[in-house]
Amino acid sequence: MNVTHIAGIDVRTDHWIGGQRVSSPGTFEDVSPIDGTVIAQIARGGADEAAQAVRAAQEAFPGWSATSKAERARVLHAIADGVERRIEDLAIVETTDNGALIRSHRRGVMPRVAHNFRFFADYLTESLVHEDFETRGHRNHVTWDPAGVCVLISPWNAPLMLATWKVAPALAAGNTVVLKPSEFSPLTASLLADIAAEAGLPDGVLNVVQGLGPEVGAALVADPGVARISFTGSVPTAKSIAAAAAANLTPVSFELGGKSPFVVFADADLDLAVQNAVEQYDNAGQVCLSGTRLLVEEPIRQAFIDLFVERASALRQGDPRDETTDIGPSIHAAHLAKVDGFVQRARDEGGTVVLGGEPNAETSRDLGGPYYRPTLFVDTDPSSEISTEEIFGPVLVLHTFNGEDEAVQQANGSEFGLAAMVFTGDADRAARVADQLVAGTVWVNCFFVRDLRAPFGGSRMSGIGREGGTWSFDFFCDLKNTVTSPHGWTRTDGAEDHG
Repeated sequence: MNVTHIAGIDVRTDHWIGGQRVSSPGTFEDVSPIDGTVIAQIARGGADEAAQAVRAAQEAFPGWSATSKAERARVLHAIADGVERRIEDLAIVETTDNGALIRSHRRGVMPRVAHNFRFFADYLTESLVHEDFETRGHRNHVTWDPAGVCVLISPWNAPLMLATWKVAPALAAGNTVVLKPSEFSPLTASLLADIAAEAGLPDGVLNVVQGLGPEVGAALVADPGVARISFTGSVPTAKSIAAAAAANLTPVSFELGGKSPFVVFADADLDLAVQNAVEQYDNAGQVCLSGTRLLVEEPIRQAFIDLFVERASALRQGDPRDETTDIGPSIHAAHLAKVDGFVQRARDEGGTVVLGGEPNAETSRDLGGPYYRPTLFVDTDPSSEISTEEIFGPVLVLHTFNGEDEAVQQANGSEFGLAAMVFTGDADRAARVADQLVAGTVWVNCFFVRDLRAPFGGSRMSGIGREGGTWSFDFFCDLKNTVTSPHGWTRTDGAEDHG
């Protein structure tokens, strides 16, 4: 059994299929973005491992789907207990694997992983109900039936938390799961398999298969034995998955990219707006929801820029394992080069850099990883590449507008529609603007306030479907309506009642 050791933590690097560790003939390197060191050799799955995992999930499905809601909820709470016991281990492994801040993992992300399991366990037993209703005296009763094997493909920017947004409701609904984590950050998915097994989840109910998208991922999404596919990642990959799923009419749920507008009106609390704008650099800009297009009303343009540059310049970039660090590395060197390519082309096109605009050579030299300075552009064309395409790095652009109509026009001038932020001191304006924005989530005078009871997802090229609350169960289940006539019952005295 292959095991890697991170700060004294044992992490198994083979697949988890049918309740046991399974190796592959080949492996791939898992590289820490912090310093570029190889931290593990990961089993490299392909078509054989994909088929084996789907078969294991199919075999486990009848038993798990027949398990009572109360028992499924109990197991999910036990998984949450296991996560909470290992928050420090999970935080260390995740930070080492994907370079996000250790302080965020300790205080917010890993506790949220446990919350994901608790929320969907409780929602299943307490909130997942549709009130019966009558049609011409007949009773309609709506139920959520388990769909089958669910293939869940998670990204690298918040690997475990985003995976469990999918895993928890899929399991709660009575489905079995094949989880394929990103090859850039696969380790906490392996730890989750251990935690779930220790919590008593039956063999085959949760399977974890590692590997590259074109190899094991492509085989999973094309398997006719799969009932649902949920993917978080890029638009091009989603298109490939959709094409494969179409052959089997497999339902898909996609949470994809964004180029979200961050709209600031002149009557906004400037300090609050700038504080939230600087937060768009969170996780080195590797957040799909980030408001990377700062749209600022013309009268406050310079005041906003001055305060923003002052605040953003104080951010500390460095080793994410240090609690005082504010910004860590990009996920890998090739991604940093991609980010820098956007920046250099924007410069060539006449854009003005007022902050950053280059790799952080000093930090990269000291630590050995790919670090990019927080960057802000002004004077870019709203139709330019850097103003319209998702960069997924610490790069923001600032444009100005005059009045509500122009603000809405610019905000909606994107092929994406994942999120939007509006800052204003006028409640009526906030409501008017929010009503017109094309976005799955609109935050007014705030950012990143999340509740699993709310729908989450994007419009346009930002995705298909919604996650959270009933919406998750709607996707992971086959909804059934049972219509019962009041006539034709057999009476207990043996006589028949024909009405």
